[in-house]
Amino acid sequence: MTNSMEAQDYLFNFSNDDAEKGWLIVNDGVMGGLSKGRFEVIDHKAVFSGKVSTDNNGGFTMIRNQFKQKSLLSYKSFILELKGDGKTYQFRVKSSTDQRHSYVYTFTTNGKWQKITIPFASLEPRFRGRDVNVSNFEGLKIEEVAFLIGNKREESFELIVKEISLK
Repeated sequence: MTNSMEAQDYLFNFSNDDAEKGWLIVNDGVMGGLSKGRFEVIDHKAVFSGKVSTDNNGGFTMIRNQFKQKSLLSYKSFILELKGDGKTYQFRVKSSTDQRHSYVYTFTTNGKWQKITIPFASLEPRFRGRDVNVSNFEGLKIEEVAFLIGNKREESFELIVKEISLK
């Protein structure tokens, strides 16, 4: 993490040479689907794009980054600075890579640059699209972040992320 003058710490700001390191694409092909996502860093911004297909029981694509555990005890929320295409996405986190469920926050983009603040307690537990009977995200630690699109329809998409920070 890099400190800034605004008492905000960056998880990812995509400005260094290894900004693409650790980001993996997970397409619905793991379940037989045909969706295709791409991830690249262009002009110090992460670009998650591709096409969601509902063929073969598909319908989602995701990018994720797993990293060494980070404590969140000094923070209360995530801040996403991004520009989307008017579509709905999920921001997902895991306290541990061993955890089966993710904590999910759904947001809709508006085609312009947005700063989205996500209080930790707003992240709800889900596993394969279903609610899980555990508490919302406690914000103690983190080992994974992800973005997912899966709106139950065929669509091309593009999400540009300038930074993911903690406040």
